[in-house]
Amino acid sequence: MNKTFKIYAVIFIVVMVILALLEVNKKEVTDWRKNFDTNEKSPFGLFIFDHEAKDLFKNKLKKIDQTPYDYYNTHKKESHNILVVETDVDTESWNKILDQVSKGSDAMLIVSQIPKEVSDSIGYYDSEISFADENVLKLTDKKYQNDFIKLDKFPSGRGFSYIKPQVEVLGKTVEKNNSNQANFIKIKFGKGNIYVHCEPLFMTNYYLLKSGNIKYAQDVFSYLDDKETIWFVESNAKVSRFFMRFILSNPALKYAWWVLLGGLVLFVFFNAKRKQRIVPVIEPLKNTSVDFVKSIGNLYLQEGDFHDMMAKKAQYFLNKVRLDFLIDTQNLDEEFAKKLQLKTGKTIEMINEAINLIKKAQDPYAHVMKEDLARMNKLLDEILK
Repeated sequence: MNKTFKIYAVIFIVVMVILALLEVNKKEVTDWRKNFDTNEKSPFGLFIFDHEAKDLFKNKLKKIDQTPYDYYNTHKKESHNILVVETDVDTESWNKILDQVSKGSDAMLIVSQIPKEVSDSIGYYDSEISFADENVLKLTDKKYQNDFIKLDKFPSGRGFSYIKPQVEVLGKTVEKNNSNQANFIKIKFGKGNIYVHCEPLFMTNYYLLKSGNIKYAQDVFSYLDDKETIWFVESNAKVSRFFMRFILSNPALKYAWWVLLGGLVLFVFFNAKRKQRIVPVIEPLKNTSVDFVKSIGNLYLQEGDFHDMMAKKAQYFLNKVRLDFLIDTQNLDEEFAKKLQLKTGKTIEMINEAINLIKKAQDPYAHVMKEDLARMNKLLDEILK
C-alpha cells in the first residue's frame, strides 16, 4: 500500500466520521410538501386514506396504476365510480373519463387544478380564491351542517371563480373576513355526474388524524353511489423494485453511499492521471475531393474544349430530370418542354432556350463558344433550383 493511497484512506475515514456525527446530532425535520402519495406517512401524504379506503368504499374499491386512457382502451366497463386524487392526468385520459361519465358512470375529481379545456367542457373555472392562512370547509346540505374541517396548515385557497347556472354547489370555503366561496360542485354530464372538489388536503394524513375530520371525508364520498369505484393512482412500481430503495430512503445511508462513490471516483481519477500513457495525436485524413474537382475544372479550361464541357453538363442535367422529375428525356420536343415547365415552375422561354443549348451541346458538329457554355450552365442551374 503506497503513501498516496494511505492519505486518501485517512481523508475518506475523517469525512465519514464527520458526516456520522452530523447525522447523529441532526433533528428530525417534518416534510410538509404536498405529495399526495399513498405510500407517504408525511403530513400531506395519503397513507391513512389508502388504508381506510377499502372500508369507506365497502370493499368495492379498485386501485389502477395505469392512465385512464390505457385502462379504458383495454377494459370495457359497466356503470361505475371514478376517483382521481391530485394526480397528473393527460388530456386524452381526461377525455376518456368524460366519455365514461357520459355513458352513466360518476366521477369524483379531487384536484386543485385541472386543464382549462377540460374544465370548460365540464362547466366551471377554477382559480386562487383565498390567500388566508386558515379556512373552514363546509358542505351545503343541511344534514351535514355539523360536519366540517378546519384547514390550519397551508391551505391551497383554490375554488371556483365561475360555474354555469345548472351546476350544483355542494361545499364552500368559509373565512372570517371574506364571503363564502364554492369549492365542491356537482355537474350533470350526459347520463352520469361529475363531482369536483378543489381542496384535496382534507384527505391527507395530517387532517384525517384530527378528531372529527374523518366525518367530513365520509360525507364527501357519500355522494357516490354504492358501486365499484376505480381509483387512478400514479404508478410506483419502479421505486418498489429498485434494489437501492432501502439505502436511498435512509438519509444517513444515502449520504454514506454518495461519499463512498465520491471517494472511489477521486481515487480512480488521481491514479489514472498518474499512470495514463501519452496518447499520440493522429491527424484526420484530409478531404481532397474539392481539390480534385478544382484541378479537373482548370484542366478543361486550359484545354478550351467548351463543346465537351457543354455535352457533359447537358448529360448531367438530363439525368437529374429523369431521377428528380420522372420525365422521359429521349425526345427533347414540345411535350418535354411543357412537362419540365410544369414540374419546375420556370418560364417556357427559359425552358426552350435551355433545350436549344442542350441540343447544340449534343450535336458533335455544332460550333460552341465560351459564352454558350456560360449561358447554358446558368440556365440549367436556375431550372434545377
